[in-house]
Amino acid sequence: HAALSRRYVLCEVVSEDPRCRQCIEDRALGLAIRDAIARVHGDYGLACCSISFTGAGETGGPWGCGVPPGPSPVRVSPAVKYLNAYTGTVLLRCRKDSYRLLCSALPFVRSLESRAQRYPCFLNTLHVGGTIRTCQKFLIQYNRTQLLRLLQNCTNEEERQCIQKSLLSCSLTEEQSQSGDEEEDDGTE
Repeated sequence: HAALSRRYVLCEVVSEDPRCRQCIEDRALGLAIRDAIARVHGDYGLACCSISFTGAGETGGPWGCGVPPGPSPVRVSPAVKYLNAYTGTVLLRCRKDSYRLLCSALPFVRSLESRAQRYPCFLNTLHVGGTIRTCQKFLIQYNRTQLLRLLQNCTNEEERQCIQKSLLSCSLTEEQSQSGDEEEDDGTE
């Protein structure tokens, strides 16, 4: 069932302004992504991705992307499945048949708006996976690599011990893996 297959896009919000991460909200992020998709791919791309994010129209529509006929455009924000404002980590979910549209629009997110403030930033795509678990595994490995880089740049023993402790705590527990959000992985990542 290709129409039921999902893709999870793991990203990080990168900004020079430290206030940006503190103000990230899933709604603002979803709107920024939706606007980028509309700018890059127009109404067709927006409709395909919007249907993809909501899970509606699983049977497909007259145009092959699950778009119901009608004059009004679909006004749905992307499915932000997970957001960690502290680390800037974002997990987006979409249907397999439209993840390329989503990924190609992500570089065009240039800022996030929150609480009447606009923060310049960009989204760095880290990984595209078929399940949440594969994205979790990738993120753990990615964080380990980042922590090892920090460890090499430590200036004193206290910093070194703190980072070593963080490195040892990077693991995926069984409790996390038993969440009900897992999707079948068809082996194409």
